[in-house]
Amino acid sequence: MLKYESIAADLSRSIEDGTLKPNDKLPTVVELCDLYGVSKITVKRAFDLLTEKGLISSRRGSGTFVKNTTELFEQAGIEPTKGAPGEKDSFSFSQSDKAAGFTKEHEGDDRTVASIVYDFSIVNPPENVARHLNIHPEDFTYYHCRVRCLDDDPMVIEYTYMPIDLIPGLKKAQLYQSVYAYIQKTLGLKISSFHRILRAVPATEEEAERLHTKPGVPMLEIEQIGFLDDGTPFEYSISRYEGSRGQLRDINVI
Repeated sequence: MLKYESIAADLSRSIEDGTLKPNDKLPTVVELCDLYGVSKITVKRAFDLLTEKGLISSRRGSGTFVKNTTELFEQAGIEPTKGAPGEKDSFSFSQSDKAAGFTKEHEGDDRTVASIVYDFSIVNPPENVARHLNIHPEDFTYYHCRVRCLDDDPMVIEYTYMPIDLIPGLKKAQLYQSVYAYIQKTLGLKISSFHRILRAVPATEEEAERLHTKPGVPMLEIEQIGFLDDGTPFEYSISRYEGSRGQLRDINVI
């Protein structure tokens, strides 16, 4: 095991056993250099590895912190799913290759991917959304609501917030294609990981009309925060799937 991998494993164990708790600030790079007797490059590579695993995130001007993977449950007012005694609370986590987006997911299906855009606007985010995105509620975000379709079948309705400063130049026309492709190919940003909560919810009357189903039918909801490779959150979204028309793939539930 390389030195940076050993440091990352050591910090990971501290997070898993509760020595480092959610939202705890990690020691600085200099402090860890002194502690482990290594260079700054080695510590930064360890931080990069932990960031890719979705365990830590950097806050500009503040430092590096342990991610709070239970915060979404608390905001939703529900208890995390409990495993057997001694097991950790469960949550959903996906690396970028496991969550490339609706368009990429259905490549090769021999069906046409399309979007119906119901809203595209610039708004101040709600306080809980701003907190998840590590921005101020008075900052501006894009907000969009769209339905993703396969051929003529509406499959999922999405409600999404993205910080304008982080994702500049997004246009309504892009919503009819792949927003993730715009972020990665046009802006040159790397999507690293997602934290997700899956739950069952009833369809509202508006959602039922837009998804061609009945009000109150069970839908699969995914509440998601997406992170770039430097740990910066770039997306907060809620997606609701009409489950009888297809299946979700490449969702890892830990």
